[in-house]
Amino acid sequence: MVLLIWLLVIAGLIVLWLNSDMFGSLPKKELLLRIQSSQNYREGKFQNLHHTPDLVEGVGFFKVMKDFFFNKDKNNVPPIALPTKKINLFNIGADEQVFVWFGHSSYFMQVDGKKILVDPVLSGSASPVPYNVKAFAGTDVYEVSDIPIIDFLFISHDHWDHLDYKTITKIQPTVRKVFCGLGVSAHLQKWGYDNSQIVEADWNVLMWEENGFSINSVPARHFSGRLFKRNQSLWMSYVLQTPSMKIFIGGDSGYNDHFKQIGEDFGEFDWAILECGQYHAYWKYIHMMPEEVVTAAKELKAKKMIPVHWAKFSLALHAWKDPAERVSAAAEKEGVEAYYPMIGDKLNLLAPEQTAKWWETV
Repeated sequence: MVLLIWLLVIAGLIVLWLNSDMFGSLPKKELLLRIQSSQNYREGKFQNLHHTPDLVEGVGFFKVMKDFFFNKDKNNVPPIALPTKKINLFNIGADEQVFVWFGHSSYFMQVDGKKILVDPVLSGSASPVPYNVKAFAGTDVYEVSDIPIIDFLFISHDHWDHLDYKTITKIQPTVRKVFCGLGVSAHLQKWGYDNSQIVEADWNVLMWEENGFSINSVPARHFSGRLFKRNQSLWMSYVLQTPSMKIFIGGDSGYNDHFKQIGEDFGEFDWAILECGQYHAYWKYIHMMPEEVVTAAKELKAKKMIPVHWAKFSLALHAWKDPAERVSAAAEKEGVEAYYPMIGDKLNLLAPEQTAKWWETV
């Protein structure tokens, strides 16, 4: 009887935990009807443009788990704290055009006077489970209190390493507009965001346009979900046009011909910010291999590239610095102009200076 009572208590605590706010909410009512009318929503979930299994043929869940436990690269996590910098974002000059990387896929930009934030994860973790998927030592140099008023907040999709409950709820009062894929508003509204703050859309939609700025949604090749039910919100990339430049804001994506199509539809990009880490041949359909990142930049007709989605969390089997090493080698070989700012440093988007490969010092 005592054992049964303990089991019931544990089960009850698990149910309460799974129903906690951090897991967000599934779309309901009018939002669900809108989702169901999308041409990208079929058989009860959003679909990629091309057939996209989670794992390659012949690879199963248990093989992946075995490799995660026993076959990770011995340098999967940095041996020491990573070198970083920190600038005061409030003191950036009104005429400065800058990019500041926070590690992984989180970054700040100021372009033509607009302050922009992408996928901010500043809580030190990318998991609902405490002490799991912790940020690498030295990488958490920025906190929510360091973030100024944000004109545009972009959310690529609702995975934990891109949509962080603690960060998103704390910055809500300072966000003017948040742009997200269809269905993500269910999470945001549960977390205190007002409808007037949220602009959500399907793929290939002009989401917003004003005073020389425009934001278009474009496809990615990935998936979504914070708990058990997957693909109830849409994963995204964005085309940001400002008065002086055009920027591709890439979300997590496997490689396919959507990059070429975006390049044909929108012409040359001044900058392409592309995900380059957490890859493996096992799941190549949902994350690009490093050499494919360079191919994607070329097909986007990008003049310059910044690789992100690395150097903060370990979500794959490769060495922590492997993404930068492989992407930089491929970029040099293919003649693609790529930049690798240190976490927290300021990159001038109008006149970028090529820095040393800082990861080589670790």
